[in-house]
Amino acid sequence: METARLETFSDGVFAIAATLLILDVRLPTGSSVTHGLLAIWPSYVAYAISFLTIGIMWINHHTVFRQIGRVDRTFLTISVVFLMVIAFVPFPTHVLADHLHHDATAAAFFYGLTMTAMAAMYSCLWFYAAAGRRLIAEEADQRVVSGISRSYLPGVPGYALAAASTFISSWLALGLYGGIALFYVLESSLFGRD
Repeated sequence: METARLETFSDGVFAIAATLLILDVRLPTGSSVTHGLLAIWPSYVAYAISFLTIGIMWINHHTVFRQIGRVDRTFLTISVVFLMVIAFVPFPTHVLADHLHHDATAAAFFYGLTMTAMAAMYSCLWFYAAAGRRLIAEEADQRVVSGISRSYLPGVPGYALAAASTFISSWLALGLYGGIALFYVLESSLFGRD
């Protein structure tokens, strides 16, 4: 099977998930606009980290699909579960933004569990395709394939560690989530070489 329909569907899910993030950024009622805009600063932080994370995942998804030559039913199934997790990201983002002032530990941990699940599904997607070059295009450069594989190795442990760090500090976890997002912005230059 060709990849075009899956890529189009994936792009739609990424776009909707990114758009849904902003729908939860609202001014509180009963206060001045200035006070309300200042009071919802956790929503801005959660929105920015999650939007950038979804954007980075979309960019990396595009990079992955440049290496994929074909798909099979198992890959499609893994993709659907992966996209389900992507579409879920706005909910823990909303929970995190709403509870950053109080009960932040549980909210940051919940966000981290979601990010860990996303990293796990991303790894499943890639490593299923890359195992024995099962779905990798013939013309795909092995250095790029190996680089992508190396870059996905720290994803699950990194997000799991960040989630666990919420029991020390929710702010530490938030910083780690941002750091992981930055890592994946830079990963192609770090791991894309042989």
